[in-house]
Amino acid sequence: MSELHARKESAALASIGASAAITIGKLVAGLMTGSLALMSEAGHAAVDTGATILTWLAVRAAHKPADEQHHYGHGKYESLAALAETGLLFALTAFVVIEATHRLLSDVNPVEPKAIAFVVLIASIVIDLVRWRSLTKIARETRSDALAADALHFSSDLVASVLVLAGLTLTYFGYPQADAWAAFGVAAFVAIAGYRLGRRTVDALLDTAPAGVAEKLRVAVEAVPGVVHVDFLRLRPAGPVVLGEIGIGVARTLPQERVARIVDAVTQAIKDVVPEADLTLTTAPIALDDETALERVLLVAARQRRAVHHVTVQEVEGRRSISLDLEIDGRLQHGAAHEAATRLESAVREELGDDVEVETHIEPLETRELEGRDVEPGLAASISEELAHHAARGGLVGDVHNVRVRQTDAGLVVNYHCRVDPALTVTRVHDAVDDVDRLLRASRDGICRVVGHAEPQRVA
Repeated sequence: MSELHARKESAALASIGASAAITIGKLVAGLMTGSLALMSEAGHAAVDTGATILTWLAVRAAHKPADEQHHYGHGKYESLAALAETGLLFALTAFVVIEATHRLLSDVNPVEPKAIAFVVLIASIVIDLVRWRSLTKIARETRSDALAADALHFSSDLVASVLVLAGLTLTYFGYPQADAWAAFGVAAFVAIAGYRLGRRTVDALLDTAPAGVAEKLRVAVEAVPGVVHVDFLRLRPAGPVVLGEIGIGVARTLPQERVARIVDAVTQAIKDVVPEADLTLTTAPIALDDETALERVLLVAARQRRAVHHVTVQEVEGRRSISLDLEIDGRLQHGAAHEAATRLESAVREELGDDVEVETHIEPLETRELEGRDVEPGLAASISEELAHHAARGGLVGDVHNVRVRQTDAGLVVNYHCRVDPALTVTRVHDAVDDVDRLLRASRDGICRVVGHAEPQRVA
């Protein structure tokens, strides 16, 4: 059992003992004095004792985890117990009003104020005050409807006891009907307490969203970077927790890793605002107004798990033209590869419009892992010199270094690093390095792959 539930059960058990003691004391004093107000309070306390037993049972039941029959747990047991307590309070109110009216109309005054009544009432007020403050604190910390109902009972006992004490005091000083009027005061207060408890309990049973919580959550979630908007937010109380669902919109062009980070951030934002919330979070991809044609083409390719590059977007006489390189397993038959390219082209047209011109260039994608070994040093040095020579011819690429040449079944694979002016654009650097690669392949047979990695020039 968690510390939280242990505190709730301990508080409920202490309330049973306190209510039972108050009930016995008020009943004995009421019978001895004949005070209707005091006996009404004894009945009120007896109801409270039964209610606190219900509270203890409800707290124990609500603590149980979710099961096959109760997918959302057993938190509503607390609300059910609070509803039963509400009914008992209204029943007691009706009895007290009827009896007080009878005494006023019959003009009978069987009340004999005695010292024991004053002692019992003062002791009851002290106990009620201590239990009310303790239960209110624990109910607020644990968000327990049942303990909140218990706290309300003790607060009503406190005020009612004060009214009874005032009635007995006036009776002692020669106002015989004061006790009956005090009983009306007790009934009124009990009825008000029952109404407040009943309204909150019915709200919980009818899944009424906690006041103000939805707006706070909406503001907090929409403030999380990456959240476009909140699609929906549904909340309902279940004992000490708030259950519900929330849906957020995120840009559909975001990678899954970024969406996962947004979900984590939203979850934390919810916990920061409402720590007791347990919400199911769903994301919906949203097409933003500022998406470029390139982003939309890459998104279509990602959906089909296709690698594309060299995507070119043109506007030709009011018509958009898309061309791209599509990488497909080099071992695949061309007929199957063409079908894959056709599916991609159709998807791009569906995304950008039927009037869009789409052309794909199929390139072989090497999917196997090549076994390689370093070539002898002389060959590597010769290729390094050729790379430096070709780089010098272009004038943009320099400091060729870290040259590695490996022999594979497919041919030679050459990797090297070079340095360029960091102010150059990516396009100019790519073209310059690509020229070096092309010149090397043209000057030497047997090279299947050249990979040049450009680094910014060091600042002196």
